[in-house]
Amino acid sequence: MIHQSNKNVIIIDYNLGNLFSVKQACDTVGLNAKISTLKEDIQNADALILPGVGAFIEAMNNLESLDLINPIKEAVSNGKPFFGICLGLQLIFSRSEEFGSGNGLDLLSGVIKKFPQNVNGHFLKVPQIAWNKIYSFKQSWENTALSNISENEFMYFVHSYYVEPASESAILTKTNYDGLEYCSAVSQANIFATQFHPEKSAEKGIGIYKNWGTINNLI
Repeated sequence: MIHQSNKNVIIIDYNLGNLFSVKQACDTVGLNAKISTLKEDIQNADALILPGVGAFIEAMNNLESLDLINPIKEAVSNGKPFFGICLGLQLIFSRSEEFGSGNGLDLLSGVIKKFPQNVNGHFLKVPQIAWNKIYSFKQSWENTALSNISENEFMYFVHSYYVEPASESAILTKTNYDGLEYCSAVSQANIFATQFHPEKSAEKGIGIYKNWGTINNLI
């Protein structure tokens, strides 16, 4: 039986997310995680997970209507460990080009862009729904949630948009989708986020939750 930590991890529910698969992954590795829509829970949390699948602007509108934007920003500013997943990665950046332009949480500087229709003259299937490789970019994976993940490990992706960070220093991994190389994970200070879904990426992916919990003293 996995021992559950007494550290309090909040999985943020804003009506757009793969919440229960994330919760199950947390339970599997011993993270004491709770799904919540309440700003009080975010304020009292030891760490936050922001999952998500869907539209950027709708997500930001939902976060605003639930009065969660400032609590999230304050928690990250105060140094609480933060884990963003898929749309949760995109939301932490400055803005998105989805359906025009929408502002994000601006925890990191950068823009969310749509995959182009073609790359180097050939058609690009959008969304990308596939297992694809992640590989390192400048940052070492040591002392990150990817610390025991192999170079070129396959992870599971489902997305039509990708992030272009303003600073390359935030980029932890990149991925190549039919000739287009893009950022697939970021790590900066207490922020860790992935475009791929670790909870849907078999044993290696579940291990990322364990690594994240361990390095942040949450397990």
